[in-house]
Amino acid sequence: MQALKYHHQFAVVDILTAPLLTHIRASAEPLPDTVIAMPLHRNRLRQRGFNQSQQLAHAIAGQLKLPLLNHACQRSRDTPPQAALPLKERRGNIRNAFTCDNSVAGKRIAIVDDVMTSGSTLDSLARALLDAGASEIQCWVVARAVLR
Repeated sequence: MQALKYHHQFAVVDILTAPLLTHIRASAEPLPDTVIAMPLHRNRLRQRGFNQSQQLAHAIAGQLKLPLLNHACQRSRDTPPQAALPLKERRGNIRNAFTCDNSVAGKRIAIVDDVMTSGSTLDSLARALLDAGASEIQCWVVARAVLR
């Protein structure tokens, strides 16, 4: 994941998404209507130059032949990186950090994120999607951080 996120090695996207795609295809769960990548705040996007979750979501949506909603949700607050915070502070840091438009209303949506640690970021985006009228949320993550 670090090769993609910090060293711009886009060639690893297919390697990173392969196990998740295998799991999704083997699942009894129906596929969602659309896929949304975890948004980055515009300041972080400017610093990094790309959204790693967007790269992953693009590959996953393409393989599953699902539409990718690129602009339905935004990160409205520029929060400190979750990885830099103690677990207890993460939920408050990310609370109400996302806004979503009504293009998600009635849709079953899969959120794609690169790494899940506490789940606070996914929870906050899922709440924003539900508030905007989404009918169901699935969270698809490529990696799970192990807490020590």
